[in-house]
Amino acid sequence: MHIQVNSDNHIQGGTRLEQWVRATLEAALERFGDDLTRLEVHLRDENGDKAGPHDKRCQIEARLKGLGQVSVSHKSPSLETALEGAATKLEHALAHQLGKLKSKRAYAA
Repeated sequence: MHIQVNSDNHIQGGTRLEQWVRATLEAALERFGDDLTRLEVHLRDENGDKAGPHDKRCQIEARLKGLGQVSVSHKSPSLETALEGAATKLEHALAHQLGKLKSKRAYAA
C-alpha cells in the first residue's frame, strides 16, 4: 500500500511527519492491507497562523482494489487528533464497504 502525505504551507512537512502519518495509518488499517492500493492524506491548518477550535483538518482518500475510493475527513484542535479521528472514520467506512461486498458475495453463492 502506497501512502502519500500532502500538507499545506502552514504545516511543516518532512520525513518525520510522513513517518508518523505512515505508522499511525498502518497500525489503524492493518487488517485492510490486502484490499488497499493507495492512501492519500491531506493535512491542513484552516485558520493559518491564527489559533482556533477545530482548525486542523485531515482528509484521507483510500483507493480499494477494483472498488474505487473512500474519502473521510476530521477536524480537530490538534494535528494528532485530526489524523487519529480520520483514521478511525476510515476504518469504520472500510469495514462497512467491504462488509457489504462480502455479504453480497455470500448471498450470491
